[in-house]
Amino acid sequence: MNTEEIKRLLEKYYSAECSKEEEMVLRKFFIEEDIPEELREEKEIFDYYSVSATVPEPSDGFEERIISAIDNADSVFTTTGRRKLWLSIASIAAGLLILTGSYFFFINRSENTDTFSDPDIAYAEAMKILCNVSARLNHGTQALETIAMMQDVPGKSLKTINKSTTIIEEKLKTLDYFNKAIEIINPNKKE
Repeated sequence: MNTEEIKRLLEKYYSAECSKEEEMVLRKFFIEEDIPEELREEKEIFDYYSVSATVPEPSDGFEERIISAIDNADSVFTTTGRRKLWLSIASIAAGLLILTGSYFFFINRSENTDTFSDPDIAYAEAMKILCNVSARLNHGTQALETIAMMQDVPGKSLKTINKSTTIIEEKLKTLDYFNKAIEIINPNKKE
């Protein structure tokens, strides 16, 4: 079969105007090994179609397995419905139990009573406890004072370094003036 006729059949095939016989002619043509270079891409497409067109037959008992899977799904659905019912009943029972428990808790709750009948004694006891707490807190912060002192050391060191650098810069300026004066006096002599 010539290339021009195959191209014409391909155009009909891609525009969906091809008959079954013409499609079979195309498939048989592209099965061959000796195909013109301009139709190599089309051969790859038809090779793919021929490989993917083979659909395996279902195995024995396929329909029975599908039907049993549908039946199992129905039984799972009814089991899930029962579970939801028991879950909602258990939720309602838990809510009623919480309400009953809180009712008895609030009814039988005893009122707080003062431990001291004299306000002056209560004030003195409160002051004693607060002083004790304050003393313990102050004792705990004493260990942090050394850390605070250590924080100041880098700042003091930098001040000392800056001071010595300033002195050196001033001395270098006077030395620079001295070198310029020597150059003015002896312009021919270089160090």
